Amino acid sequence: MTPKTSTAAGPDTVTALTLDDRVTGALVGAAVGDALGGPVEGWTPEQIAERHGGRVTGVVGPWYGDDWRTARPIAPYHKGDGHVTDDTLMTHALVRVYEAVRDHLDAYAVADHLVPDLMSRPRWIPELEAEALPLQRIFLAEKWIVTRLHYGHADPREAGCGNIVNCGAAMYMAPVGLVNAARPEAAYAEALDVAGAHQSSYGREAAGVLAAAVAAACAPGATPASVVETCLELAKDGTRTAIEAVCEVAVRHQDFESALGPLRAAVAPFDTVGPHYRDPSLGARRPSRLHAIEELPIALGMLLVGGGDYRRTVLGAVNYGRDCDSIATMGGAIAGALHGEGAVPGDWAKTVADASRLDLHAPARALAEVAREVFVRDTARRRIQDAAFAELAGLR
Repeated sequence: MTPKTSTAAGPDTVTALTLDDRVTGALVGAAVGDALGGPVEGWTPEQIAERHGGRVTGVVGPWYGDDWRTARPIAPYHKGDGHVTDDTLMTHALVRVYEAVRDHLDAYAVADHLVPDLMSRPRWIPELEAEALPLQRIFLAEKWIVTRLHYGHADPREAGCGNIVNCGAAMYMAPVGLVNAARPEAAYAEALDVAGAHQSSYGREAAGVLAAAVAAACAPGATPASVVETCLELAKDGTRTAIEAVCEVAVRHQDFESALGPLRAAVAPFDTVGPHYRDPSLGARRPSRLHAIEELPIALGMLLVGGGDYRRTVLGAVNYGRDCDSIATMGGAIAGALHGEGAVPGDWAKTVADASRLDLHAPARALAEVAREVFVRDTARRRIQDAAFAELAGLR
C-alpha cells in the first residue's frame, strides 16, 4: 500500500488519507517501533553500534543472544526477534477500554476498565513467551495503577501522585490522540485526565502532549513541523522548554547519525535520569516544573530529523538507545499517523505480528470504529450546547 500524499504543498504534506489509514498507521507504527527498540533499550549509541557491527536497520535478536533467559539486566524477558514490549501491551489495553466505554475516557475509566484488564485477563505476553496476566509483565510504574486503584482505593484523578515520574503514561497514550483525531486540544485535555490515574508532574504532561501530537498528525495537510508547533502551543513548563531545545537542534540535521549526540546534549538539562541510564541520579523521576521526560522530545526531534519518514524516524529513535523502545513507539505513532499504514515497512510489521502472536490490525479497526461513534456523539452534544447557548445569549 503506497502512502496517499500530495506534493502540491510539499513532499511531506499528507492530504488524502482516511481515518482508518491514519489509525492503522499510528497503532501498527507504534508497535513496530516498540519491537525494534526493545532489544537495544538501555544501551548507548556507541554500545549499540559495537554490538551489532553498525547501526540497527531492522528487527534484531536479543542483546545477549540465547542467554536472554538468565542474562542480567534483561532476564527474564525475550527482548528482540520482533517481540513487542509493555508499551504495546498497554496501548492495546487502552484500546480495549475505548471498545468497552465507546466514548471519551477519564481517570475513572482506568479504574473501572484498565485495572481489571491488567490483573484478571490472561493474554499472550511475547517477551515471556507464555500466556500470563499483563500485570506480570508491566513495569513497576504501571503496577502502581493496580496498587493505588484496586488495593488502595485512591481517587482515580489523584492516583498518579507519588508514582515515579517517567514516560509510563505517555508511551500508551496514542489511542487518545486517534479518538480525538485533528483535535489536539481535546486530545491533550483527555489524556491529562486519563493519565492522572497513573502519573503526575511532567510524566502526566508528556502524556497529554503525545496525544496532542498524534491528533495533530491526523489533520489533513499536517507536517512534522506543524505537529511540533502544536506541541509547543500546548506543552507547559519543562516539557515545552525541552521540546523547543531539542527541536531547535533537530532542524539542523537530516540524518540521525549526526543528530544522536546533539539531541542527547539538548535534552540532558531537562532529563532527571542522568547520563547513566541504568544508574539514575538521586533526583531522578521526581516531580518538577523544570524537567521533562527524555522520550517525547527526542521522538519529536527524530521526527524532524527524518522529515516525517517512518523508517528514518524510527531507526533514529532505535539507535539513540536509552529508553529507545518508548522513543520509537512515540515516534512511530506520530509518523504512522502522518503517513498511514503504507509508511510502515510491511516486512517489519509482518515479522513483529508473527513473532509477537498479535493481530496488529485488529486494535486499529476497533479504535477507528469507536472514533467515528465518539465523533457522532460529540456532534450531537455540541448541537445541544449551541442551541442552549444561543437561547441564553439571545442569539435567536
